[in-house]
Amino acid sequence: MSTPYRLGRAVLAAGTAVLVACSPTFNWREVPVGDAGVIALLPCRPERATRDLPLGGGSIPVDMAGCKAGDATFAVAHARAATAEQAEVWLRARHAATRSQLAGVPVVESPAVLARAASSPAPVRLDTQGADAAHVLWFAHRRPDGGASVYQATVSGTPSSTEAVATFFEGFRIP
Repeated sequence: MSTPYRLGRAVLAAGTAVLVACSPTFNWREVPVGDAGVIALLPCRPERATRDLPLGGGSIPVDMAGCKAGDATFAVAHARAATAEQAEVWLRARHAATRSQLAGVPVVESPAVLARAASSPAPVRLDTQGADAAHVLWFAHRRPDGGASVYQATVSGTPSSTEAVATFFEGFRIP
């Protein structure tokens, strides 16, 4: 092999190593969630899925987007409610289901502030600590057709960056 060829390969290998070393753990990106124009800020390329979740006497289709980054899973679930009242019932039910899953775990709940979120149902945040930490934000957005879109944003685990949960929750843009 000629010296220029070996030198070129060495430079290419070194450049690749530098790029890999510089790739951030949290590569934040804007991701549309649902069909109402809401944008989430996720720390990695999300996988998407739709599934039916049991709620009350039936089930509802829920769109989800989520990914893992920095020792935590970040996810957003979205469902379309026909009315604001239905949205409130759904959010209360999801809240109760989450609380039952966390039975025995110390939980801190607080009202959440989210620009342009519906005031009823009001945004709520739930946080736990420890090895199986969970951070959940529930909110709704009124649609022009009189319905509402409901959202549950969740961080499971303890992210390697102390700012990651705040960045995720504060990164929502509601039209």
